[in-house]
Amino acid sequence: MSFAKLGLFFLIFVVAATALLYTQQRRLIFPAPSQFPQAAPPGFRLVHTQTDDGLRLTAFHRTARPGQRTIVFFHGNGDNLLGAIEATRGPAAKGNGLMLAEYRGYGGNAGSPGEAGLYRDGDAAMRWLAAEGIAARDVIIVGNSIGSGPATEMALRHDVAALMLVSGFSSLPDVVGEALPFVPHWLVRDRFDNAGKLARVKAPVFLMHGDADTLVKPANLARLQRARPDATTALVAGAGHELVYSAAAQTILQQWVAEIP
Repeated sequence: MSFAKLGLFFLIFVVAATALLYTQQRRLIFPAPSQFPQAAPPGFRLVHTQTDDGLRLTAFHRTARPGQRTIVFFHGNGDNLLGAIEATRGPAAKGNGLMLAEYRGYGGNAGSPGEAGLYRDGDAAMRWLAAEGIAARDVIIVGNSIGSGPATEMALRHDVAALMLVSGFSSLPDVVGEALPFVPHWLVRDRFDNAGKLARVKAPVFLMHGDADTLVKPANLARLQRARPDATTALVAGAGHELVYSAAAQTILQQWVAEIP
C-alpha cells in the first residue's frame, strides 16, 4: 500500500472514529441502570415533576421535620433513586427533608439524558418544591459525581441555602481528558462547567472528595477550590468514587447541614 493510500485510510479511520465517539458518547456518559424501583420505600412517597419541555418525571420525596431544611439530591450517572436514599441516609436520620430527583431516560422516565435536559429536570424538582410551599432558601442542593452538574446549575439559578458537591468535577471535558488524553475537549458534547459557575453561586459551597478517586480524580477538587476559594472542603483519606455512600461521608454531610446558617 502506498503512503498516500495509507494516509487516506488513516484519515478515514480517524474521521469515522471521531463521528462515532461524538454521536454515541451519551450512551457511555449516561449508563442508566436497567433495574430501578417501581414504588417508593417506607418513609418516602413517589411524586412526579413536570419539565418545561413536557416530560413527567419520577422523584422520591420525604417531608422535613419542623425546623429542618430539605435536601435536593442529584445522583451519579450509574445510580438510581434507591442509591440516592443510601447516599442521603445521614441527613435523613436527623430529620432533613429529601427530594430525590430522577433524570430523563432514568428510572423508566421518557426522554434522553444530556446537559440541557438535566438542567430542565432540576428546575422541575425545584418548581415542585415551590408548589409544595418549600422556599428555595430552605433548600440544600447536593450533587454526587455527574449530579454535580445539575446541582451547581440549580444553585446558580435559585437562591438556595447551600450547595454541596461530592466527588464533583470541574467540567466533564476535564474528566474525559484525564481518562482519555487523546480525546480533544471540543468533542465532549456536554460541558457541565462547574468550575466556571461556582464563583457566581451566592450560597455557601461545600466540597468533598476522596483522595483515592480514580474516576473523577482529586485534581478536580483542586480546580473547584481555585474557582471558589471560600468553599469548605474535605478530602477523605482512602476514599474512592463511591465516597458518598460511606459512613464518613454521611457524618460530614450531617455536620455541614447542621452548620448552615
